[in-house]
Amino acid sequence: MTKTKWGSLGLSLLIVIALVVWLAAGEVEVARDEAPERQGGEDQHLTRVQVETLTARLYEPGLLLQGQLEPWNSVMLSAQVSGRVESLAVGLGEQVRAGQTLLTISDEGRSAEVLRWQSRVRQLEADLAAARRLRADNLAAQSDVLTLESELAAANAELAVARQAVSNLTPEAPFDGVINSKSVDTGDFVQVGSPLFQLVQVDRLKATAQIPQQSVANVVPGRPVRVDLLDGRRLSGVVTFVASAASEETRSFAVQVAVENPDRRRVAGGSASLRVALPEVKAMFISPAYLSLGDDGRPGVKYVNGENRVAFGEVRLLSVSTEGAWVTGLPDEIRLITRGGGFVSAGERVVPVNAAEDRG
Repeated sequence: MTKTKWGSLGLSLLIVIALVVWLAAGEVEVARDEAPERQGGEDQHLTRVQVETLTARLYEPGLLLQGQLEPWNSVMLSAQVSGRVESLAVGLGEQVRAGQTLLTISDEGRSAEVLRWQSRVRQLEADLAAARRLRADNLAAQSDVLTLESELAAANAELAVARQAVSNLTPEAPFDGVINSKSVDTGDFVQVGSPLFQLVQVDRLKATAQIPQQSVANVVPGRPVRVDLLDGRRLSGVVTFVASAASEETRSFAVQVAVENPDRRRVAGGSASLRVALPEVKAMFISPAYLSLGDDGRPGVKYVNGENRVAFGEVRLLSVSTEGAWVTGLPDEIRLITRGGGFVSAGERVVPVNAAEDRG
């Protein structure tokens, strides 16, 4: 290759190298010219914080109480007359219906007493009718009529007592329930007041608890209640009564809940946790890690307002768990500071960065 050709090739290479260097120098210069525009302004001195936009939604808070479950109805049936137990119609643990005969007590002459007073009443009714006819003809004194009327009323009263005594020989169940205890056997002699059976109604239960005075205003009859049993099962109920005056000892208010127990689970007499549903409110669900204390010691969260300044909003805790906390007291929509909140204070202007964008 001649010297002329080598010279041309070398010159071309030098030109190419020069172009590359010039282009590179030009890009660097452009980058230097654009950088101040992105970093220029007061934002370069502001703290960047990560935010997440939260919107309030309806939430049904609950009041947690420790309660006691009792049968809806419970009664100890006692003998109303004395006598010997002739037969038992039901056994221990048996389901009975209202009006069902439970046992039979010996008559002891009570039926004969009914017949005697029935005869006496019929005789007095006939005598009174005759006296009234005579009185109409002025053949009998008014006092005779009044005396017979008085005697008839007394006889009817004695007849009613005798009939009630006969009715008491066969005690009946006052409501649908279960025979929970039995105090007599066939052949036993019972006196007036002797216990016979304990009858309980457990297809419906009664839960009782105490409401703190600061929470009683939100609980009214008709509010639904969730009943958590010790074995993890649940029943549902409704508030039927809230005391109008607090207990002098505890300063709390008694509450009664009707609990449906269609499967007749054996839970009466035990304890349970009650969650009384309170009226719906607008609330937000946040992580407990974002909660902090204000200068007055009340809980709240830091968020960025519309002017990109840090605001501290006090909150009222509705419920707290390991998953999160339901709080109220904040605007309907906020940009919650999720990172960097510990380095900024209320009123400080910041640069908010959306959490999703920051992760991207």
